[in-house]
Amino acid sequence: MSTSEWVREPLHPDYGQSLKVEEVLYDSNTDHQRLRVIRNDRFGRILTLDDVVQTTEGDNFIYHEMLTHVPILAHGAAERVLIIGGGDGGMAREVLKHASVKHVTMVEIDAGVVEFSKGFLPELSQGAFDDPRLNLVINDGALFMKETADKFDVIIVDSTDPIGPGEVLFTDTFYGHAKRALTEGGILVTQNGVPFMQGDELTNTMRAFQALFADATCYMATIPTYAGGPMAFGWGTDGDARHVTVEELQTRFAAAKLTPDYYTPEVHKGAFALPGYVLKLMP
Repeated sequence: MSTSEWVREPLHPDYGQSLKVEEVLYDSNTDHQRLRVIRNDRFGRILTLDDVVQTTEGDNFIYHEMLTHVPILAHGAAERVLIIGGGDGGMAREVLKHASVKHVTMVEIDAGVVEFSKGFLPELSQGAFDDPRLNLVINDGALFMKETADKFDVIIVDSTDPIGPGEVLFTDTFYGHAKRALTEGGILVTQNGVPFMQGDELTNTMRAFQALFADATCYMATIPTYAGGPMAFGWGTDGDARHVTVEELQTRFAAAKLTPDYYTPEVHKGAFALPGYVLKLMP
């Protein structure tokens, strides 16, 4: 259906981005939220949940590369990876580019997101759902984390913002369960919003991480449709993976034979250099 409307994202009460809707490709209510796919000439197909941008064909590579390649290459020997959320398949796509990863468990609460993403956003998953290394579990991520007895080298929390179904993925209890599911030296990374607009989100996560992990901080990347400044990604581990040298990262990167559009070993190291206003948000 063609249209000339503009959709305003309602995430922040006093600030918002607007996207021109060239075409509405999908519009439906799932069991959990309103799900739409719209087309915009600059960003291509855009997935929104309750009118909040989740991912786009145009800039998703930045988000997905930075939440996967940073912890996996920092770890250096990750074989088992857990993804909480990520129903569009983009996170699994990037994780599975690492031949060294032998098993990926992906836990998504909403089966509707997975099914329509396969049909309407196939460029995001690029066949990841058919990879035999992927185990897709339709379940509440917080419940899965509480109950699982499995161990993972890297846990990636690809959550929505802490409203609605995603809210439980930002609690101290959830993070505690996640730490229990890490192997020795394992790494937990999380989506923590845009600190300039959502400072409390980062502060609360960092407070929990600092109580749980020997090394607790965040790193950053700029993603155009996550508006309001650079996005923060939480980082928690009891190991020393954050301090791997750029030379070692270059060696691992070359061995992995990746061809990313955003990630480089130098960007990896630089992403942990935080601006002053973000440092002030750290407890």
